[in-house]
Amino acid sequence: MKQNNYQGALQTPVHSGFSATSTAQDVIKGIDLTGKIVIVTGGNAGIGLETVKTLAAAGATVIVPARDTEKAKKNLEGVARVELDTLDAMDPASIDAFAERFLASGRPLHLLINNAGIMWVPLRRDSRGIESQLATNYLGQFHLTAMLWPALKKANGARVINVSSGGHQFGGFDFEDPNFLHRDYDTLQAYGQSKTASNLFALELDHRGRAYNVHAYSLHPGAIGGTELAREAPLELFQQLGYCDAEGNILPEVLASLKTIPQGAATTVWCATSPLLDHLGGVYCEDVEVAELTNGHTGTHGVQVYSLDETSAKRLWALSEEMTGIRFPVS
Repeated sequence: MKQNNYQGALQTPVHSGFSATSTAQDVIKGIDLTGKIVIVTGGNAGIGLETVKTLAAAGATVIVPARDTEKAKKNLEGVARVELDTLDAMDPASIDAFAERFLASGRPLHLLINNAGIMWVPLRRDSRGIESQLATNYLGQFHLTAMLWPALKKANGARVINVSSGGHQFGGFDFEDPNFLHRDYDTLQAYGQSKTASNLFALELDHRGRAYNVHAYSLHPGAIGGTELAREAPLELFQQLGYCDAEGNILPEVLASLKTIPQGAATTVWCATSPLLDHLGGVYCEDVEVAELTNGHTGTHGVQVYSLDETSAKRLWALSEEMTGIRFPVS
């Protein structure tokens, strides 16, 4: 039996019984999470909020670290077993402080869902000079997971879920110029790079974490209507991509292809809880199933093998330690 998913060796559907139209509520049926401790970044809006509600309703205690705690408090009002905290994924000191507070509680961490993300943004850099989508969508995941590693090991059966995207097909990881210092900035190329990185991280984390009974997954939630992900996107970009007409109206065929938020959260919940994945990790999932390899064809489904490449995964791990200044020796 293969022990890792390098080059997509394990990218074979497992016949989950679900589909693209399945919802988070469909996926969680029959699953009891009483006593489980969960952290969901970006859990105060969109599919993150739906994920929090679903897991909490199944009995889990869910910690939601948010940049805007007032917004989080309002959106999560009335949801039982939810704890709010503060976290800015682009601020290393904020990540450290949140992780230290959680570790001080002495609790194990059964599920870490790295859901927070940004898209369609202009060129920005964090305090370290790192491009904002790379910082938020990937390096924040790496940093937080590294800091919470003792609690993940303590759970003796933890899962780390990286909410990635089919947007990884926009491009691989540019090891020579990850921060767009020597090439023109393209927001979708930067987004694709950050999501490829997220896939590579889950791949390598699962390989290294197996000895400690920690599995990792990456996933594409689907194209979803009603989220805040496109709040900074210029209308012209959507028109160029063929999503909108000249008046800015979303085309009917595009609108019909979008998932609802409950459908968009389904694959996250499945990766977090499905017994079918108890002994299978490092895989990229979509539509509540293990995705198939694209074999080099760019499209809206499947996973590119470059985002499951062993050499790239190990190289990215080393680069991530260098960029964050954090040693993450899984031991």
